[in-house]
Parts: sequence; C-alpha cells; structure tokens
Amino acid sequence: MRRGDCLVLNDTRVIAARLAGRRQPSGGAVEAFLLEKQAGAQCWQALLRPGRRLPVGASVRIENSEEGFVVEEKLPDGSFLIRFSTAQVYELLQEHGHTPLPPYIKRADELADKERYQTVFAKVPGAVAAPTAGLHFTEEILSALEQRGVRLLRLTLHVGAGTFKPVECENIEEHRMHEESFVLSAETAASINACRQKGGKVFCVGTTTVRTLEACWNPENGLVQPQSGRSDIFLYPPYQPRIVDGLLTNFHLPKSTLLMLVCCFAARDRVLAAYQKAIAAKMRFFSYGDCMLLLPEGREEKTNN
Repeated sequence: MRRGDCLVLNDTRVIAARLAGRRQPSGGAVEAFLLEKQAGAQCWQALLRPGRRLPVGASVRIENSEEGFVVEEKLPDGSFLIRFSTAQVYELLQEHGHTPLPPYIKRADELADKERYQTVFAKVPGAVAAPTAGLHFTEEILSALEQRGVRLLRLTLHVGAGTFKPVECENIEEHRMHEESFVLSAETAASINACRQKGGKVFCVGTTTVRTLEACWNPENGLVQPQSGRSDIFLYPPYQPRIVDGLLTNFHLPKSTLLMLVCCFAARDRVLAAYQKAIAAKMRFFSYGDCMLLLPEGREEKTNN
C-alpha cells in the first residue's frame, strides 16, 4: 500500500450475545442468543433454546443476576422478540454474557475471548460475529500504515448470525440473504471518492466492508453515497467490484456466500486453487484463521507489492 491509498475498516464491536438463564418459576435451563436490538432499549430479537417450551409470556431470569426477560412474541423466522427488565442491556451482557464464538469452534468461550474476538479498532457495539479479517491488525500495523501515508477510514456494519448460513439451494439466485444494519458516514464516503479521483486505491479489510461500499455505490455518478440502513446485498460472479481495489479476507467455509463474494475478485478456478494450497499448508479457516489479499481480475498490475 502506498501514500494516497485508503484502507477501510469495519468498527463494529461484538456483543457478548449469549445469555444463560432459568425459566421462572420452574427453574428450567434457557439459553438466549441475542440477534439485534429492536425499537426501545429493552426489546431484542433473539434465538431461544429450548424455544418450543417457551410460550409468549414466559419469564426468564439471567443466571447470577436479578434481571431477566419476558417472551413477547414468536416471529415467523423462528426467532423471538423478548423484553428485558432493564434498559441497560449492554451492561448486562458485559457482566453476564458469553462471547458468541462461531459454531465450528468446538469449545466454550473463555474470558480472553471477550477482547480477543474484537478488532483493535472495534467501537460501535452491535455485532454477533467479528469482522474476522480485522483481527489480524495491531495498533502498530495501523500506525505504520498511517505513517506511510495510507488513510485509515471507518464504517460500521453489524455482522449478523446469518453470516454463517450456508447456501443450500441449487440456484444461488434463490438464496435469501440476511439483512444487516450499516452506517457509511459522509466523511468516509467523501474520503473514498477523493482517493479514487486522485488515483489512489481502496483496500477493504473484510467482506463486510466490501458489501457496505458496493451497496452504497451510485451507478449514475460512480461514487459511493453516504447512507445508513439495512443491506442484504449478495455479491457473486460475474459481479465485478465497482469501488474496491483489494480485499484482505480470511479463508471462508465451503458453500458460504462469503466464498462466492471472494470469487468476484478472481476467477473461481484460481480461488479454489489457492484454497487447495491453503489446505495443503494447513492454514486455518475463517474466525481466528489466516488471511489473504485478493485483487480483482485485471487489476493486479496496479499494485506492485
């Protein structure tokens, strides 16, 4: 990366989204996995286990706490709307919640995961999974890039649990993407547009930043527009990135939408050949795994290192 380039980071912060509780008054064990805050500080969408035994009106107390929640509604997708007894839900999670490690990590979360499963630039709470490519960065690396003249830019996309959902339909156009909330500020959008107009390159850390920028691309003027809202953008070949010149990303799981997004940056056979080399070298995949730099087809000549 050179002076005049920019590096785009996702500053979302992972919440300790798993809560253990007991149903009142029976005492049966309940696990809640919070997905997203709804209107009002006390209402959240959540997955509940065992969901079939928790009717509307069921009351749950969080273990080792005086606080709890009530089941307000069962939603069509199988999740629930719950209402906490306190508005200080983030504080409750910080004290009693567990880090929502992905299901393919076959161990319980540890105390160290509360910080280890965060990027050093995490700021805005709301994600239930880490933007994993960002986990590779240290303050020293970011400082060195800035000293080189690379502009560090931030956006927010709260990674949802749907990021782990595999593509199960034969025709990928039938796959329904999950929605995630995002914010692209006017300052970040202006800096990206200025970088590109001056001949600089836009590098993204993670697929979440790619999805946000491509969702905010305006085909009428070729610029990214500041926006906030929800996105369900699904990127797969033959789509060509409009804004992004390089992607730093982890190795993704088979049948995932993220692996398909990666193939927008290089031909599928080249990507799969790289994956075979990663497997042969015993590299680690996805969260807490290794990473790679991808450049879109035909753009390799733009970057010398």
